[in-house]
Amino acid sequence: QVQLVESGGGLVQPGGSLRLSCAASGSIFSINDMGWYRQAPGKQRELVAVVTSGGRANVADSVKGRFTISRDNAKNTVVLQMNSLKPDDTAVYYCNAEVRSTRYQTNHSPYWGKGTLVTVSS
Repeated sequence: QVQLVESGGGLVQPGGSLRLSCAASGSIFSINDMGWYRQAPGKQRELVAVVTSGGRANVADSVKGRFTISRDNAKNTVVLQMNSLKPDDTAVYYCNAEVRSTRYQTNHSPYWGKGTLVTVSS
């Protein structure tokens, strides 16, 4: 089994910053993409940012220029640096990773963390 554990959420004022971290552990042979999704109350889960194993990042237009994603392949971690936060960024943020648990597994399987709440409010 694979576990993803997020940390770093909390309450921040508009214009502030937060740093979310996610660590993958367990039965891991390789990880393909790692990313962050979010789900605001009454809305569907949406992609925030994703980074490939090679370091190529894709960031949603709604957060481009404010959020940065990075990963450490040696530690199986991914970080989302969030700056200039807005009330619209309020949501539960979920970490996602595509994992092969053994060399015999053909495809990568998606795993999710339990989520961390980010609240942007004055």
